[in-house]
Amino acid sequence: MNNPNFQMMNDSELRAYVLSHRENTEAFYALADRLKSKPGRKLSEADLERLPEILAEIKQKNQ
Repeated sequence: MNNPNFQMMNDSELRAYVLSHRENTEAFYALADRLKSKPGRKLSEADLERLPEILAEIKQKNQ
């Protein structure tokens, strides 16, 4: 299975892709790396396990 180019996706596109392709660990790690690299956001091991819930919380705060 060929993965899309995650580097070319914006944050929203990558987030949506991860949520719709939960079995794709490469996409998950691409998103986790991107979120981890953003200033002011610190993710722990426990946070990575609940990444879908965190993304939903962030989306709700931004609306």
